[in-house]
Amino acid sequence: MKRFFTIAALTVLALLTSVGSAAQEYSWKAKWISKEQCLSEANTWLAFRKDVTLDKVPESLVARIAADSKYWLWINDELVVFEGGLKRGPAPGDGYYDEVEIAPYLKSGRNRISILLWYFGRAGFSHMSSGIAAMIFDARGEGVEILSDKSWGCEIHRGYSTAHCRVTNYRLSENNVRFDANVFPEDWYRSDSKAGFGPAIEIGVKHGMPPFGKLVRRPIPHWKDFGYREYVSTRQSGDTLYCHLPYNCQFSPCLKVEGPAGRVIPMVTDHDIVTGEKCVSGEYVTREGVQEYEHLPWMNGEVLMYIVPSDVKVLEVGFHETGYATGFAGTFSCDDPFLNDYWEKAVRTMYVNMRDNYFDCPDRERAQWFGDIVNDLNTAFYCFDRTADQLVIKGYRELVAWQKPDGIVYHPIPCSNYFKELPMQMVNVVGWYGVRNLWFYSGDDSFVADVYDPLHKYLHEVWQIDSEGLPVYRYGDWDWPDEGVHRDGQAQLNFWYYLALKSEAVFARMLGREADALENEAMMKVIADKVEADFWNGKEYRSPNYDDPHTDDRVQALAVISGLATPDKYPAIKAVFEQEYNATTYMFPYVLDALYTMGEPQMAIDRMKKMYPTVMKEGCTTLYEHWNHTGTCNHAWTSGGVISMFRQLAGVDATEPAYRRFRVAPQMASLKQISLSFETVYGTIAVRLDRKGRKIAAVITVPEGTECDVTLYNGKNATLAAGTHNVTLRY
Repeated sequence: MKRFFTIAALTVLALLTSVGSAAQEYSWKAKWISKEQCLSEANTWLAFRKDVTLDKVPESLVARIAADSKYWLWINDELVVFEGGLKRGPAPGDGYYDEVEIAPYLKSGRNRISILLWYFGRAGFSHMSSGIAAMIFDARGEGVEILSDKSWGCEIHRGYSTAHCRVTNYRLSENNVRFDANVFPEDWYRSDSKAGFGPAIEIGVKHGMPPFGKLVRRPIPHWKDFGYREYVSTRQSGDTLYCHLPYNCQFSPCLKVEGPAGRVIPMVTDHDIVTGEKCVSGEYVTREGVQEYEHLPWMNGEVLMYIVPSDVKVLEVGFHETGYATGFAGTFSCDDPFLNDYWEKAVRTMYVNMRDNYFDCPDRERAQWFGDIVNDLNTAFYCFDRTADQLVIKGYRELVAWQKPDGIVYHPIPCSNYFKELPMQMVNVVGWYGVRNLWFYSGDDSFVADVYDPLHKYLHEVWQIDSEGLPVYRYGDWDWPDEGVHRDGQAQLNFWYYLALKSEAVFARMLGREADALENEAMMKVIADKVEADFWNGKEYRSPNYDDPHTDDRVQALAVISGLATPDKYPAIKAVFEQEYNATTYMFPYVLDALYTMGEPQMAIDRMKKMYPTVMKEGCTTLYEHWNHTGTCNHAWTSGGVISMFRQLAGVDATEPAYRRFRVAPQMASLKQISLSFETVYGTIAVRLDRKGRKIAAVITVPEGTECDVTLYNGKNATLAAGTHNVTLRY
């Protein structure tokens, strides 16, 4: 299938990225270009071409390319970039640009540069449209200038249109795409194509001004390309060909068929059926004879269904998988098959929710909800290599850039049709488990100075303190401390706010803002005293005005992990956990954290094995959003149980940023064996634990530049230097 392999032949090394950097200034000479007849309607596709003659190919030539919304780049018939560009919105009205090393694709003499542009043109979560379908291409090097202007050819690619079946739901910027193979020359991008092209037009706007705004260098790597692959299995039932993927992934469907012209082949995934939310699907309209097609807009799911007319013969089907450019660096196995199964599904769920930003889900929304991101950033540390951190740092930079003038930060962002604050979630986002853990576990402090003042404004100006020194409850636009019932919101708020103050105090000292740190610590002392006096009733923590007979287990968890619940209260709190199961998949990781903190590892494991089966469905490689298999079937926050499996069950937790110093203090409960590894900026930490009674035979690999603290079986503390160590630990 020649066309499939051409499409899949992406050379990732062609992309240069500014990883984790702030906005980069670049002096653009090129012009934004479009087509005079283009109305910039939703789902517009444009084809651009430029022939360039070179006497000599420079050693390096970096093209800077921006588009609203996505683009595919060919040079001399070779695909250089598959789905370039990021969804718009580093700040309201602004966009991102790619840097692409194109010298390896050029030759002396005539060169053809071809670009296919896909303009979303729809309001949606995580994308802000400029309102104009256009692109800009600026490549300058020694003796060479290739600049987009009116000398480029441009045509509306009328082969692409909106699929007739339906539009996607309002959360998605992407629309369903129909491709008609009869309408536009198939070889338009090739060097020998004779297809006629009219001139492009220049959009007369000054760089940095509306509608395209300032352009920021892409802060994450280009997509990882897994190439073209065959489905695991296929079966025909009536007019539908069911094609099973190896797992839930981001992919482009491919097909090779023979038949008459004008037949429509719809393509839809099983997740469209599961969610019922009008997810992304596609349609292909055949031409006469044998033909091949790759549907460029990515879908996700575990089964792809082609609905094939009776007079069309399917010769071959397959898929082209792409995804965020990170490595699957984490491993976990133990002697409990349930935990192993959960780990595998958690990793797969995390990965299918990464691309332009972290998603809450890849099918219904593709939205950057920051409550989800707090769970995700902590989980991702053990699943992937450190490129995963760059996606979160990008998100936090966007979060503060989208802050409202009154100081409110909200989500999802970027966004042009939803502007709601979820106050309780956002206090967590700016707090200990959110922005602090991003810095602490990644070791990357490049973003701290940029986010500090905006988050300080949110915490100290948007939130008000009452006469007793406690934060005043805010309902915001969506009062959502957690899903479900029996929520003691006022008590939850005090603990979240305490943790946010604690986080900010750390950053304040990093930045030399000692007065801020002291102010926060004074506020923390007041909250601690008031919570002890007014919220602890001798049996549980609850707000004085909370009259629900069910105690909020989330409140008890927050009391423990904030450190405000002293160990003498643990027996009473344990009794609450034995009775109450109110936390949803979002808050469940904090309950697990609390149980381990209290020294109750078996309760934590038992709770996982009681609750998580209701999000783990047979035949599904990813995790459901809510208990009892409801919501989307690939919601990343449900992977949060991984955090305690590494940090507490195996006991491998950082005591200094980036695991420069860490401890191994397992709480294995009934488990006999655990083996894990994960990547830090210093290298890979690997731990194997084999328990017999109170003895744990441990093999610990300590990377160069780090140290590991352990308690040996004889009761002595030891610090392990770089290398692999065989030690016996006490349990």
